[in-house]
Amino acid sequence: MNDLAEPADETLMLAYAAGDASAFEQLYARHRGPLYRFLLRQLRDNALADEFFQDVWQRVIAARQGWKPEAAFGTWLFRIAHNRLNDHWRGLKHRPAAPEDAEERTARVPDPDTPERQLSDFEQRRRLQLAMDELPDEQREVLQLRLEQELTLEEIGEITGVGRETVKSRLRYAMDRLRMRLKE
Repeated sequence: MNDLAEPADETLMLAYAAGDASAFEQLYARHRGPLYRFLLRQLRDNALADEFFQDVWQRVIAARQGWKPEAAFGTWLFRIAHNRLNDHWRGLKHRPAAPEDAEERTARVPDPDTPERQLSDFEQRRRLQLAMDELPDEQREVLQLRLEQELTLEEIGEITGVGRETVKSRLRYAMDRLRMRLKE
């Protein structure tokens, strides 16, 4: 093992909880930049980001005795920040202002629930059902048992009274026929 390896965040936090102030200094040095940038991007206000930054670290300090390494330290730290932001937004009943180009961005996002899309989905389902109706009975049966009931090949074989390989063969033929029919 490399003696120069940096101790893990969790090891540092446990050391800090046991009274090692230098362990906290290392944690702070590692996470101050990413945490501050996260808060600043969310709040878009330097003074408020500074306040929240200090508040998050104060919460870390206050919780050090009860901290358990159930999650990565970084995850725990950002969860504190996330919760603090949520409290802030809830308290203000406010969210950050939308970007100036929000309407343009929204217009570029395709609407998946258009009437044309719904009709297309309906048409595809109808074509699939018609293609399934054209399958021989034994192929349609094994296909429905597999897809709709999610049964294993063995279970389908027990139900239909044929062997596993026959079930596989019927499924393969059914899928091939459906593919060919749906390509038309």
